[in-house]
Amino acid sequence: MRRCIQIASNALGSAMPNPMVGCVIVHNQCIIGEGYTSAYGGNHAEVNAINSVKDKLLLNKATLYVTLEPCSHFGKTPPCSDLIIKHKIPNVVISTIDTHSKVAGKGIKKLKDAGCQVTVGVLENESQKHHRRFFTFHNKNRPYIILKWAQTSDGFIAPEKALERAPVWITNSYSRQLVHKWRAEEQAILVGNKTVIEDNPKLTIRDWSGTDPVRILIDLSNKTPEDSSILDKTIKTIVITSANHKKQSSDILLYETISSGNNVVHEICNILHKHEIQSVIIEGGSYTIQSFIDANLWDEARVFHGTNTFKKGVKAPILEVKPISEEKIMTDTLKIYQND
Repeated sequence: MRRCIQIASNALGSAMPNPMVGCVIVHNQCIIGEGYTSAYGGNHAEVNAINSVKDKLLLNKATLYVTLEPCSHFGKTPPCSDLIIKHKIPNVVISTIDTHSKVAGKGIKKLKDAGCQVTVGVLENESQKHHRRFFTFHNKNRPYIILKWAQTSDGFIAPEKALERAPVWITNSYSRQLVHKWRAEEQAILVGNKTVIEDNPKLTIRDWSGTDPVRILIDLSNKTPEDSSILDKTIKTIVITSANHKKQSSDILLYETISSGNNVVHEICNILHKHEIQSVIIEGGSYTIQSFIDANLWDEARVFHGTNTFKKGVKAPILEVKPISEEKIMTDTLKIYQND
């Protein structure tokens, strides 16, 4: 099962909105096949694992291990439970039940009804942590929310006034490359219009390989300049605005409206859920990040501490919890927080 969880991580960033599942098939204490979820629209982990077994005659004497309950419904692909039954795999070990309403025990029942010996709960906590994006989306009806910012040693996230419309770097190049890796692992990235007005970020993964995340811009008053990189229509972008400022949507640049009342953060989460976005990195600025903290709508925070100082400027967001880990990235310090 640890191997299942290990290989499942290979699907991070590509499988969503499907869960990133890992599957291992064992015969006589030997792994004879393994697989993980293909990019969205492709094979599920169980299919890839079964396909990788060279001698299919061994399957009717094998044990299949999988991080998440096999699906029992038709989606973009046929049910995995049907394929397991077809190959007469007698033993199935499932780490955790799929809480999605389309599955939620139905896959286990189908396997048991077909005569499979089913075991559930092996490394369940580890698997639930691994599938935290998927479970957050389906159980809380919102994406898994990661806050990310960098602050100076004297506690500022941005200078009082920038000299040009471009990012003012607080972290070193290694930390910035790590951020691009994170972007490739999550489904979306969100900023407020002040960040776009002042920094004009591209919000892409230029320093890493993979797929650029969907860009989310909060611009309730239509203040974002038309020549901003985020509006260049090269990547799917969702602009969250008010009814008074909604523009015509296209396939790649979409406009969604919310009210400007007290539930803005909740409305934003509802829009992201509507677009089937399972995970989002919120990169700023300080007001936007603090709004999610104050609403208690965040799951993880990744905070870089640089060595430079601004003396005055925009104060960094405030978290009232202690970090769960801390590490050095050359001259920077990275602290990770978790919202329990």
